Amino acid sequence: MKHIPLTIQAHAKINLDLRILENRTDGFHELRTVFQSLDLHDTITFVEREGPFELSCREPGVPLDSGNLVWRAAVALWKARGHEDEPRDLSVKLVKRIPVRAGLGGGSADAVATLTALSHIWSISLSQSKLYEVAAGLGADVPFFLWGGTALGLGRGDTIYKLVDLEEYWVVIILPRKGVSTSQAYVWHDEERQILSGSNPVLQGVSGPWSTGSVRLINDLEGPVVRHVQEIGDAKAALLAAGAVGSVMSGSGSAVFGLFEVHHAAKGALLSLTGLGWRSILTRTIPREEYERCSRLPAQGSVKGY
Repeated sequence: MKHIPLTIQAHAKINLDLRILENRTDGFHELRTVFQSLDLHDTITFVEREGPFELSCREPGVPLDSGNLVWRAAVALWKARGHEDEPRDLSVKLVKRIPVRAGLGGGSADAVATLTALSHIWSISLSQSKLYEVAAGLGADVPFFLWGGTALGLGRGDTIYKLVDLEEYWVVIILPRKGVSTSQAYVWHDEERQILSGSNPVLQGVSGPWSTGSVRLINDLEGPVVRHVQEIGDAKAALLAAGAVGSVMSGSGSAVFGLFEVHHAAKGALLSLTGLGWRSILTRTIPREEYERCSRLPAQGSVKGY
């Protein structure tokens, strides 16, 4: 194998703007969303070891088999390489910092980081279209992590268009105690839309005057989810009260984030949230250039950043 051991980072995302347009014939929803990369990241280390493919992680509740996108990405790339059997002789250690079931794209980020690292380790050179095909087969938002920065996602969220990068913001994330599955969030959304005879309760996602160009902090899933998990609405209110210029639920939840223009304001907000019973995280947005620079693999040794 090539340059083992190897360590790579997988960066989280938030959805600045998420609109649910209509149901598709393939069972998914037609989306229009704006993704934004964050400095918050998982770390994945690949080590050569004889025997079956092995994945380890100390975070409770993280699957260590084909239920994990790291595993699935390794299998997908192995198959793309032309193998019919399962990958082997590789041990993967995943250190989770991106909360699970939070709408922050941790699993998808891990998948693309794995594709990047294993392409290097296994000396696989896929065309951009083939790499996109493999990524899209792993999940609707996985292709975004091939580019990072600020980007528009259409279709299932898997048709990606690069946008001008958002100026840097500090981001405070609150993790409510109760998680929300993606499937459940969409079920609640569809139930409300049906009850309202096709009207879409998108205004529940609007959060104050913040906007930049055509991007607003809005999430069509937020209203239906908050009506089932009030704690998410409470977290959003707490962030706005702490001085966020805008706040909204990310993706299908349950994480809620607030944007702050300066570091000391974000740090002050983080301190003010202490004692409210929520896990909170301070991070920042990162532009595409930084994301791409971090994703480059060196000629040898460890990869610092993705």
